[in-house]
Amino acid sequence: MKDPLTELAAALRDKPALIDDGPGRPFRRWTFDELEANANRLGRVFLDHGVRARDKVIWCGHNSPWAVTAIHAARKIGAVAVPLNYRLAPEEAAYVVDNSDAVLVFADAEYAPLFETIRGDIPQVRHVLIFDGEARPGQVDAAPLVDAAPLVDAASPDELVTDAEPGEAGTMIYTSGTTGRPKGAVRATTGDPDQLARMVEYIGYRADDVHLTTGPLYHSGPSGFMGISQLLGNTVIIQRRFDPEEWLRLVDRYRVTTTFSAPTPIRMVCNLPQETIDKYDTSSMRILIANAAPWSYALKLAYMERFGETSLFEVYGSTELGVNTVLRPEDQRRKKGSCGKPAPGVELRLFDAEGNVVDEPYTEGELYVRSPSVFITYHKAQDKYDEEHRGDWHTVGDIAYFDDEGFYYICDRKKDMIISGGVNIYPAEIEAALELHPEIQDVAVFGVPNDEWGEQVHAIVVRRDGADLDADAVIACARERLASYKVPRSVDFMDEIPRTGTGKILKRQLRAPYWEGRQSRVV
Repeated sequence: MKDPLTELAAALRDKPALIDDGPGRPFRRWTFDELEANANRLGRVFLDHGVRARDKVIWCGHNSPWAVTAIHAARKIGAVAVPLNYRLAPEEAAYVVDNSDAVLVFADAEYAPLFETIRGDIPQVRHVLIFDGEARPGQVDAAPLVDAAPLVDAASPDELVTDAEPGEAGTMIYTSGTTGRPKGAVRATTGDPDQLARMVEYIGYRADDVHLTTGPLYHSGPSGFMGISQLLGNTVIIQRRFDPEEWLRLVDRYRVTTTFSAPTPIRMVCNLPQETIDKYDTSSMRILIANAAPWSYALKLAYMERFGETSLFEVYGSTELGVNTVLRPEDQRRKKGSCGKPAPGVELRLFDAEGNVVDEPYTEGELYVRSPSVFITYHKAQDKYDEEHRGDWHTVGDIAYFDDEGFYYICDRKKDMIISGGVNIYPAEIEAALELHPEIQDVAVFGVPNDEWGEQVHAIVVRRDGADLDADAVIACARERLASYKVPRSVDFMDEIPRTGTGKILKRQLRAPYWEGRQSRVV
């Protein structure tokens, strides 16, 4: 079986595949022919550095042509490209790299210092290859190696695949768990072709679309929808870091037709002065996939007012379960708060607390999914996987109901995950970090409303006797140990945190006053 990029390159050759056009960076425009050749060359480099079929390759960096190429190169040799969130603190990053069993790291030079710092904590990694800049001592500059690798013509590519077919090794993307430690969600293949074809038709993607990366490609949403665009032979415009006016410029210049976005970037675009928005022609946009965190109805209205009524599709899904529902543009106004109907090839089922199927509209239950795109396990955490499925039905712990037309609504989370700006944040990890402070006796962390980010991290702290700890000290403690987006933005103090008889924190009770008057307990 030929690799999909090889087939695209043979058919499209000189069509632009990737365009990197951003301030302060050299302009790069790679055709499908060039992307194929670079992926084959990089695949050779991976092989020469000991990567074999089903091995894990960590890639880390902002959006760039070489980050995209690493995904293709790993697939071509039957390996698994594992994205690393570059916002993680060194200790967190070291855990993911070590837990993944990666044998090689391919990192943007901006993060060479990070891998120099954690090198001693990732002993199974044989080589750290650096792209787009200088390597640090003990690291390898990838550019001359790629340049020296055999030039492979797209029409007759070298056989790079070892004993695994293209995509057979599958994918693995880390998503944090309730224990606070990230878990690698594993898929056996890169996707189900029939289900993907049905999704493409349902949403209305075309071969002549132009896609813009709105958000970091280490996230399963931006990378997944970019992957769909590439499989269709679309040109992909790469935005390295999000900037709202630059986003408008790219849409205008390249007549962008599709993108995927969390709510925060589009809120930043909509909040620009009207005279700034009016400088750019965005009428080409046909499909904006809204996801990564729930979009508020107010944001949807703001988007539709500025960019029209016909392009906004909202999807509900997760790293583990893929896309589960779709709310189409024509339903945005009439189905306020809904995440849509089941996506093509997806079945949904609600279960109550006793394990009974919920079959009555407007009755809450835990949402379970059955789909060809559901993941198959957590890497080294089969027990966690086993906790979250019933036969071939799987859940990520969301509570939902459906209405009398079959539209679904997410109304709460069984687990205590916080979604802030489209990023999943897990309180147990933050609680564990804060409990290290000598003046903190007890702590509970949860999400409270934030109009800009959807939710923000909030901590309730019980001081030890005699301590004079203040909020600034709590935040400083967290900042020393955690990535910036996990640091509490607000802190309150209590004499005692309410718990069940078995010691579990009653977080619904703690959250309730902050969410009073809200239609949903999830923003």
